Amino acid sequence: MLETALSTTKWEQKIYHIPAYTVADASRYLHIPIPTLNSWLKGRPYTTASGKKEFAPLIDRPSPQLSQLSFVNLVEAHVLRVIRKEHKISLENVHVALDYVSDQLGTKHPLIRKEFRTDGTNLFLDHLGNLINASQKGQLAIKNILDNLLTRVEWDEQNIVNKLFPYIDNNIKEEPKIITISPVISFGKPTITGTGIPTRVIADLYRAGDSYEKIADEYDFDPSIIAKVIQFESSLKQKVA
Repeated sequence: MLETALSTTKWEQKIYHIPAYTVADASRYLHIPIPTLNSWLKGRPYTTASGKKEFAPLIDRPSPQLSQLSFVNLVEAHVLRVIRKEHKISLENVHVALDYVSDQLGTKHPLIRKEFRTDGTNLFLDHLGNLINASQKGQLAIKNILDNLLTRVEWDEQNIVNKLFPYIDNNIKEEPKIITISPVISFGKPTITGTGIPTRVIADLYRAGDSYEKIADEYDFDPSIIAKVIQFESSLKQKVA
C-alpha cells in the first residue's frame, strides 16, 4: 500500500509539469496578450547605453524543444500578470527578485509553492523594494493584490498548487470561483468548479440552441452560473477570431 501511495504522489506531481497548454490556450485563459506571454517564456532583447542585452525567461517550460506550457507554468503566468499589469514593475527587477526567492525557498518554481504565500511573498516584496526603492505604501498595495490573487489557487497536501480558478472578467478583482483548471480534472481543461463538467460542453449546448434556463435545469445549476460559463467560453472564442 505504501509503495502504491508513493507512486501515485510522484505521478500526480509529474503531471503538474506535463506540457499541456499551448501559448494560445494560456493567453486566452489568463487574459495575457501572446507577445507578452512569449516575452516571459523566451526572454527578449533590450537596449542599454553599453549595447544590447537580453532579459532571461521568467517562466521555465518543461522542455526547450516544446512550446507548450505546463500547469505549473500556467499558475506562474497567472501571478506574473498582476505583478506586471497592475504595478508596471520591470521584467529585470521581477526576474532578480524571483531568483532571490528561488534561492531562499530552494525551488525553481517559487510562485507555485505554498510558502510563497507566506515567507515567499515577504521575501519577494522586501527584495523588490530594495531594487526599486518602493515606498512602504507601494509595497502594501502590491502585497494586497498578491494576497487577493493567491486566493485564486488551491494547494494539495504536498503544498503544491493543484487548482487554478481563472478570472472570467478581464479584471483583477474578487470574483466567484466558477471555473477550475486542474491537471487532475478533465485532462487539465477548464471545468465548472466542483463538478468536473468541461465548460466547453456547456458552451456547445448553448451554441446548439439550448437556453441558459434549459441547460441550468439539465445540470441542476443556477442560470447565472451557466451565463458566466458561457461568457468565459465566448471570451475565448472572441480572442481566437
